[in-house]
Amino acid sequence: MNSILKRRSIRQYTNQEISDEIVGKLLEAAMSAPSAGNERLWHFVVVREKSILEKLSNTHRNAGMIKDAQVAIIVCADLNLEIKKGMWMQDCSAATENILIEVEENNLGAVWVGLYPREDRVEYVRRLFNLPDNIVPLSVVPVGYPAEKFDTPDRFDRSRVHYEKW
Repeated sequence: MNSILKRRSIRQYTNQEISDEIVGKLLEAAMSAPSAGNERLWHFVVVREKSILEKLSNTHRNAGMIKDAQVAIIVCADLNLEIKKGMWMQDCSAATENILIEVEENNLGAVWVGLYPREDRVEYVRRLFNLPDNIVPLSVVPVGYPAEKFDTPDRFDRSRVHYEKW
């Protein structure tokens, strides 16, 4: 619970490298997410090359931090594996959130950069990585050691909880 409560969107990173072992943990966390009917239709593109991170940061105006990350993970769905129609967004969102929680577990920083359903963003990433038509990129998670820190606010809001009826 501590990592869930402490997690913040981090957009500034140091130059400290992230080991392959830690990237492996992030991917293992992603693949441990729940998925509809256990179809696990996700795929991940891991990007470390600075020139590619720079291009990826041009995905849209709020993606500039990607160029400063040590690694970025693009979470994608393979629609050819889709059995439970339309559930891929939830599955890949759960995988994305698991990455963000594992980032916190490893004292790293990251932010969820949304791609889908913005077609211009999806197409930009498709072209950049030569993704097949059946692969839909949902999100990018740039990861690095944090160069900024935020307090942990209490976000629990009892007024948003309803028991038995509205």
